[in-house]
Amino acid sequence: MGIDLMIAGPPLVSLLAGIAILVWPRLLNYIVAFYLIFFGVLGLLPLI
Repeated sequence: MGIDLMIAGPPLVSLLAGIAILVWPRLLNYIVAFYLIFFGVLGLLPLI
């Protein structure tokens, strides 16, 4: 069950973000900023 959620997670988040951007175009700035900050922090943290 956990593996299925991990596989379906990123496409589901992308779909929801795309819909949100269509509804609220100003939201794009926040989504991109969150994406860059989140993956930047993940890249700096050592893999455990």
